[in-house]
Amino acid sequence: MDLSQMNTLEQLFYYYRENGFYVLEQFSRHFLISIYGVLFAAILAIPLGFWIARHKKLAEWVIGVSNVLQTIPALAMLSILMLGLGLGAQTVIMSVFLYSLLPILKNTYTGVRNVDDALLDTGKGMGMTRSQLTFMIELPLSLSVIMAGIRNALVVGIGITSIGTFIGAGGLGDIITRGVNATDGTAIILAGAIPTALMAIISDLVLVYLEGRLDPSRKVSINK
Repeated sequence: MDLSQMNTLEQLFYYYRENGFYVLEQFSRHFLISIYGVLFAAILAIPLGFWIARHKKLAEWVIGVSNVLQTIPALAMLSILMLGLGLGAQTVIMSVFLYSLLPILKNTYTGVRNVDDALLDTGKGMGMTRSQLTFMIELPLSLSVIMAGIRNALVVGIGITSIGTFIGAGGLGDIITRGVNATDGTAIILAGAIPTALMAIISDLVLVYLEGRLDPSRKVSINK
């Protein structure tokens, strides 16, 4: 089939028809790399956010370090990490992990600090332990704010994973790069860029929905 006689849209559909399984494979790889990076960041940043919320003097320093990491360009971060971790997906996962720390950490800190002190005092008056205060009062009330941080981190992580192709990590960035290197690769670029954009949009919408479901004020209005 002569691709030169097709317009860009026809070339795009032809590429998907001929390489559908490859696109799905790279889509899955791309998504998993992003998810793993954000998940590992959440495992560290959420407990750390609770901790600095109770140690306000250290909060500025910890958040400041996360801010510094955020200012490093993505390609520079990948290059630095590659020296220690080598080529492949693990380097991109670590990069997404580092970039995800700030939004999750900052939102966790903000969410916990915004919990009404009167509620905590009431809990203490009822004889609650520190862990009970955390899991029964602070965490439920700050969960929607924490989810907003995870949402931002995941959308950013999906974008960062796209440039992981330069260090052999795979993902949809591979397809985009092939299109850039092709003579007439507009359709191939779109074949990688469209699923990447859809992944970010759908992930954001799903997390927005979960964020709304976890919002305590929404639950109160429903109960009324």
